[in-house]
Amino acid sequence: MNRYMDGDYLKKNPTWDVEDSPWKADNVVKMMRRNNIEPSSLAEVGCGAGEILNRLYEIMPPGCMFTGYEISPQAIELCQNRKNERLQFHLGDVLTEETPHFDVIMALDVMEHVEDYFGFLKRLHAKAEYKIFHIPLEMSLLAMVGINTILNARDKVGHLHYFCKETALATLSDNGYRIIDWFYTSGPVNRPPRTISEKSRAADFIKTYFFTRYSDKWVRTLGGSMMVLAG
Repeated sequence: MNRYMDGDYLKKNPTWDVEDSPWKADNVVKMMRRNNIEPSSLAEVGCGAGEILNRLYEIMPPGCMFTGYEISPQAIELCQNRKNERLQFHLGDVLTEETPHFDVIMALDVMEHVEDYFGFLKRLHAKAEYKIFHIPLEMSLLAMVGINTILNARDKVGHLHYFCKETALATLSDNGYRIIDWFYTSGPVNRPPRTISEKSRAADFIKTYFFTRYSDKWVRTLGGSMMVLAG
């Protein structure tokens, strides 16, 4: 955990991945709308720079309160210009602090970073009625062929555990979670393009075609990520 507290993670990831926050937030909203969830309180564990919560604050109805928890003092510093009367951030471990019982708590790209992720999931369960997870699916054919990709990501972003769809869902079930809904999030379908060239548009069209029709095969071959709603 030292890399999140001593500045090493910020040094290697200076934006704290805020560029991915809008599409993650949009997929959280998609998940809640699919399941008719209208929370009055929503929390995020491992909120990073706070931009996902900030995006949710901007697009969700005004009756919801937002709370972020983060163990990194550098990340909490990045949150400060986003906080307001309905959006608050706390430096500390949500699992050991006394907190309200939230309607929804999110752990987006978190459990793969936690050494004892079974213990993390068991203790998180009681914090909210609904739990939303975003989980990278890195156990793909491509990863097995080029294992250095995983090792490089382990050094840069600190992933300690690696999942496919089945092991991710089984891990949640094994720790007492009831799977309500899930969908793939990674890929050209809903991740914003990084370039706008004609070649890029054509490539994205082809990728979208195959991802939409063969999403399971796509993720098993190239990797991806998934959003999960659990009770």
